[in-house]
Amino acid sequence: MIAINKCRFAGLLACLSLAGTSGCASIMSHSGPDQGYYPGTRAGAKVVADSSNGWVMRPLAALDLPFTAVLDTLLLPWDYFRSGSDRTGDSPRERVMRSEQQNHTDESLAGAAPLIINGKPVSTAP
Repeated sequence: MIAINKCRFAGLLACLSLAGTSGCASIMSHSGPDQGYYPGTRAGAKVVADSSNGWVMRPLAALDLPFTAVLDTLLLPWDYFRSGSDRTGDSPRERVMRSEQQNHTDESLAGAAPLIINGKPVSTAP
């Protein structure tokens, strides 16, 4: 009897963890500014189609793609509601850029030493 209860608990835990991690691309794309309809599905398909992604990322994105499509379908009313508003100005990147311009930190950082990664200078300009 105890073994059956443990198996039920393990099965329930596995199902809940699978449901909780499915649709990751949809959740990530809906947390930012409006990206149109089915943004998670488009992002997941782009990851799967891009050959420069690693051998770990492409299968995980392919496994997540059906769950993302279902979640994007469930979120269609929300996408329709948000479709008329352009909220790119509310993105974290844009808020940081506005803050840097208002506080003139972009000017003070212009004289800083350049960022060097693997021996090559990296441009941090937008």
